[in-house]
Amino acid sequence: MYIDYSKLWKLLIDKKMKKKDLSVMAGLSSSTVSKLSSNQNVNTKVLVKICSALQCDISDIAEIVMTEGNL
Repeated sequence: MYIDYSKLWKLLIDKKMKKKDLSVMAGLSSSTVSKLSSNQNVNTKVLVKICSALQCDISDIAEIVMTEGNL
């Protein structure tokens, strides 16, 4: 099982924003944005910062993907 942030990148496209814009708006480091880009785990505080900056819910930016071992 892993967290997929594809919804976040789609939302940024819809808002005509770049990853750098998100980084500045949410106060994220470039390494955190890199982790998100690679679907790596991040602290929940990061997700809250993103949701606050984009005025959205966590389900608008991430989803849990089940893998064969977790079904």
